[in-house]
Amino acid sequence: GIDIEAGGRVKKTNREAPKSENLYLRLLVKLYRFLARRTDAKFNQVVLKRLFMSKMHRPPVSLSKLCAYMKDKESKIAVLVGKITDDTRLSEVSKLKVCALGFTETARARIVAAGGECMTFDQLALVAPTGTNTVLLRGPKLSREAVRHFGAPGKPGSHAKPFVRAKGRKFEKARGRRASRGYKK
Repeated sequence: GIDIEAGGRVKKTNREAPKSENLYLRLLVKLYRFLARRTDAKFNQVVLKRLFMSKMHRPPVSLSKLCAYMKDKESKIAVLVGKITDDTRLSEVSKLKVCALGFTETARARIVAAGGECMTFDQLALVAPTGTNTVLLRGPKLSREAVRHFGAPGKPGSHAKPFVRAKGRKFEKARGRRASRGYKK
């Protein structure tokens, strides 16, 4: 059979609480644990689950992406369990109500300058305790550089990026990479 270490097998692997010891995050968890229990809204359960997540699973969203997501939804509140970052490529920001765990200084300044509002989750709980009139957003989780290396580089049909110390002529450019050296995959 299989050897089970003392304490038995791990039955549940999803988080029950955040690993972070950030006091403010812990307070938000207390608040949303209460809301998730006492309201029937799925919104609060989702927010609570996302508050438990690690930083990798709470990717940031740029202002340009935020404006694109909120096009024709300006009356609603954008909610992101993560950070809002500035995007210098965006010339003008539309008037938005945004609730997030954090804002970069420039992003906050630009939202406020456009007549918008930056909210925290405890403020959101007072305004929309069940998440009515909100748009729950998520950042691009798979746009980390590390994700490009997932898979087997060199395998036909795979586009995984190899770990190479340099991108020169002598590095992973021979057999299997070009037709003149044997074959090209």
